[in-house]
Amino acid sequence: MTVRSAMYEEVIPQSVSRSPLGAAAVPEQELLCIFGTGDLGRSLGLRLLQSGYRVVYGSRRPHSCGPLPEGAQVMSHDAAAKSASLIFICVHREHYGFLETMAPQLEGKKVLVDLSNNLKKGMYPEANAAYLQRLVPGAAVVKGLNTLSAWALQNGLLAGKQVYLCGNSAEAKQAVGEMATKLGLTVVDKGSLSAAGELEDFPLRLFQEWRLPLCIALGLIAFFFFYLLIRDVIYAAVEQDRNISYRIMISLANKVFPIVSLVMLSLCYLPGVIAAFLQLYRGTKYRRFPDWLDRWMLCRKQMGLVALGLAFLHAIYTFIIPIRYAVRHKLISTVVDEIDNKTTPFFFDNTEAWGTDSFYVLGILGFFLYVLLGLTSLPSVGGTLSWREFSFIQSKLGHLTLFICTAHGYIYGWKKFLSTSTYKWYTPPGYMLCLIVPSVVLVLKFLLLLPCLDRTLTRIRQGWERTPPREEMVMTKETNL
Repeated sequence: MTVRSAMYEEVIPQSVSRSPLGAAAVPEQELLCIFGTGDLGRSLGLRLLQSGYRVVYGSRRPHSCGPLPEGAQVMSHDAAAKSASLIFICVHREHYGFLETMAPQLEGKKVLVDLSNNLKKGMYPEANAAYLQRLVPGAAVVKGLNTLSAWALQNGLLAGKQVYLCGNSAEAKQAVGEMATKLGLTVVDKGSLSAAGELEDFPLRLFQEWRLPLCIALGLIAFFFFYLLIRDVIYAAVEQDRNISYRIMISLANKVFPIVSLVMLSLCYLPGVIAAFLQLYRGTKYRRFPDWLDRWMLCRKQMGLVALGLAFLHAIYTFIIPIRYAVRHKLISTVVDEIDNKTTPFFFDNTEAWGTDSFYVLGILGFFLYVLLGLTSLPSVGGTLSWREFSFIQSKLGHLTLFICTAHGYIYGWKKFLSTSTYKWYTPPGYMLCLIVPSVVLVLKFLLLLPCLDRTLTRIRQGWERTPPREEMVMTKETNL
């Protein structure tokens, strides 16, 4: 039951509790203190309780601070500070004033963990943690855990998540690091408290890992949009004196989205192929890849998710095509013309039927595998898979998805590649351009599957080197001498 009165006696943690017979029992759990009963404070307390700690909250309104995790205590700030040596500060910087009045109670071996963040960079002349250390000079201030969200704490999505710590006291950082490790976090020591400003800027980074994929996707969208605008709309207006500008909204967009989606999907697997050939050329896996290749490989997941989003838009646009005014008008006009015997009915083309059905089937299968790849990239799903299962889905099924989607594009233009009317103003259609990159990736991947290359690459990735390291060569020469 949660205790909400500040009149209770101080909670003094005992190292060992005793049974009625006087025998030693299990050591009591460590007591931790949290200042702040907001979303972050409540979520942190819940996670600490689930990890085996006891938790006491310090609040200016112990009787009316809202619901807290079951099993936690709540007291005044003074009483809570006296009961624990490790105190988490889960309040905003503008409310730090009360800590200055508590400086005498926080002196000694008290460790204050500052979890605060700001709304924007450069909001204050000094870091929040440095300001806190100045308010309470007798305590050891550690900046850390500020990259954790209340949602992640509540749902326990902390396994392997990296957090940063900095502080002037090595003992204080060690205490906080041990606690963070028990929560399943990976701790990185960033040095002294002078690094607090850098840590406080981490949560303010906007789509840091998504910038390169988004820039590539937006660049491709802009290029293909204007390219197809010239080929389709402007060409019809100049050469045929037809106004088909209405196609910009749906028809043109429904060409751009699948084109960019296929290119982005192929860009997910191209760096892996390049890395494999680079290892074959070097004959070792122990040399670092170039920085541009490293950066490219680190953002493959984001590229794949952007590609999946564009594939979703393509599917939605395709579904609404039959209800468009232009399509309905054309269909009704065709039927009326046939009734009035102005045109002869279209004969059934079995080859065309096979091509159309194959086109749609490949599109459906490709989209299904697209979604499967996207789902397994989510931490909550990928965490339930073994390494072999995850590798099979992301690599084997990923290349199968790329093959099916590429075949989807080839069947779309199977009769148009050799037709001169396809090349308006001597320019190839957009779907031909988008097939270049995935075709290259598939050909290179096929070469890597050849037994001679596959065996060599497998040996290299298991540690074999074509030429021994220089140290071994030197030792061999000295032995021979």
